[in-house]
Amino acid sequence: MTFAYWCGWRSFRTIFSTYFRWRVFHPERVPLTGPIILAPNHASYIDPPLVGSGVRRQISFLARDSIFRVPILAAILRSWEVVPVDRDGGTGRGLKRILQRLDDGGAVILFPEGTRSRHGDLNPARSGIGLTVIKSGAPVVPVRVFGTRAALGPHHILPRPCPVAVKYGQPMNFEALRAEAANCSKQRIKEIYQQIADEIMAEIARLEPRQD
Repeated sequence: MTFAYWCGWRSFRTIFSTYFRWRVFHPERVPLTGPIILAPNHASYIDPPLVGSGVRRQISFLARDSIFRVPILAAILRSWEVVPVDRDGGTGRGLKRILQRLDDGGAVILFPEGTRSRHGDLNPARSGIGLTVIKSGAPVVPVRVFGTRAALGPHHILPRPCPVAVKYGQPMNFEALRAEAANCSKQRIKEIYQQIADEIMAEIARLEPRQD
């Protein structure tokens, strides 16, 4: 971790452990080195720092490139090595930046649902994460967060002191689908992207808020 990231990481861990009384399950499943995609469900703005705070390695978060136009905020985000992405995130410059971070051996958080769930339930996965998995070759750790919507839902201005939890699943590799994707039709490659996304989402759904 860079010093700036460590300071933020330590601060968030303190907040989550005291204000939110968090629980963290199986952080050891996240490799401490090498490229990795963390794939959590998305229910609240506090999901990214919660997922990142649970593991002891630096995680690259994504942020809209428009946010980097605010000088002070941009300086903080750059010190944390946040990845700027365009509006679509998984296309154009955004995808190139994500792949570069993974090629450099970094860890990146990508939400299979693409956006926050409005109702708190799991949304269907979008194919974008499948594209990134194929192009990067990085393994995927499914992650599930619990209680974050109650703590900071779409209609809350300030976070409430509700218990939250984060659970990390077993790493997933997609060697067979990557091999198939190297020599298949355009229609099939689209199906592979969605298949990967659906399999990741299914693993997220299997994660329960208990130690096992």
